[in-house]
Amino acid sequence: LSSSVASLRSSLSLLDSSITILDSGISDFPRLKKVLTSTRHFELTPSTTLQAAQFSLAAELQPAIEMLLQRCEAHVAKLERRQGALIARSELLEGRLSNDETQGLRKKRSLDRLVKGKGTGGDEKTLRLKALRQKKERLGYAVERLGLQSRQRQRQLRMSVA
Repeated sequence: LSSSVASLRSSLSLLDSSITILDSGISDFPRLKKVLTSTRHFELTPSTTLQAAQFSLAAELQPAIEMLLQRCEAHVAKLERRQGALIARSELLEGRLSNDETQGLRKKRSLDRLVKGKGTGGDEKTLRLKALRQKKERLGYAVERLGLQSRQRQRQLRMSVA
């Protein structure tokens, strides 16, 4: 019996030493768990994944970008046409103003001479003469306007060909 008690004591001491060894080994597990499960602040992704994402994003955005570009080009063309029309109109009005200043004074003087020279008997002729002169002015303006419009169209044609 004494040998079995001695054997039991040696087993217990071996078991105690094993427990202390295991305890010292296990006591560090919570820290190891925390170290091994670290949080990644910056996740690294392979370049192929990035390229695939870029291509898919480009494929999604390409139609929208093209549509917006077409709308912008159409609006710019519209503004250019409007600018050309305004330039032509200003040229026409400048031409009318310059013609009015030079021709208006001459016409007024000639009408005054006719009215003074004819007296009361030529009232009908004077009115007819005034109407004819006004018609001539209107036709002159129409010819000038059509000339400016043709020059503008030629300019637009040259710009569209270029």
